[in-house]
Amino acid sequence: MKQSLGAKTLLFPAPVLLVGTYDRDGKPNLMNAAWGGICCSQPPCVTISLRKATYSYSAIVERKAFTIGIASEAQMKAADYVGIVSGRDVDKFAATGLTPVRSELVDAPYAAEILFVLECRLLHTLEIGLHTQFIGEIIDVKADSTLLGDDGMPDILKIKPLVFDTAHRGYHGIGPILGKAFAVGKEL
Repeated sequence: MKQSLGAKTLLFPAPVLLVGTYDRDGKPNLMNAAWGGICCSQPPCVTISLRKATYSYSAIVERKAFTIGIASEAQMKAADYVGIVSGRDVDKFAATGLTPVRSELVDAPYAAEILFVLECRLLHTLEIGLHTQFIGEIIDVKADSTLLGDDGMPDILKIKPLVFDTAHRGYHGIGPILGKAFAVGKEL
C-alpha cells in the first residue's frame, strides 16, 4: 500500500549539475544545482532552476549564458563544495583546484577538469516561485575523448556521473546497463 508523503521535491535520481557563469566583473564561478535536466529536443535545450539569492542567478541574467558540467564520482568533494559556499565570498575555482576555461561559444566558463560540458545560451526565463527556471539552448557539447565509446558517443560508465538522492541528500553513482531503451519493452 502506498503511503502519502505530501508535496515534496522527490524525484530519483536528480542530476548533479555544475553551473558555470561569469559575474559582472568577469570572475568565473561554479555552483552545484540538482534542479535541472534536458527539456527540449529541437532546439536541444537544458533547464536549471535557481533561487534569486544565488550568486549565479544574476550572472545568468546579465550574461545570458551558462555552462553545465557533469562531475564524475572522483570529483564528488569539489562538486559538493561549490554547492556549499557562495561565489560572493570564495573563489571556488581556486579553492577546489579546478581550472576555469572560457567558452569560445558562450559567455561562460567551465572547469577544464570536468570532462563533459554543455555550453548554453539563455533562451527563456520562467518565474516559478522560490526558483526561477532558466532554459538554455545547448550550443555545443564538449566531451573528453576518454569518455567516448566505440560509436563516438559519451559512455555513461566512463563518465561515472554523480546523481543526487533528493530524499536523503546523498550522492550516488551509476550502475551497469539493465536493458536497452525503446527495445526491452517490446518483449511484452
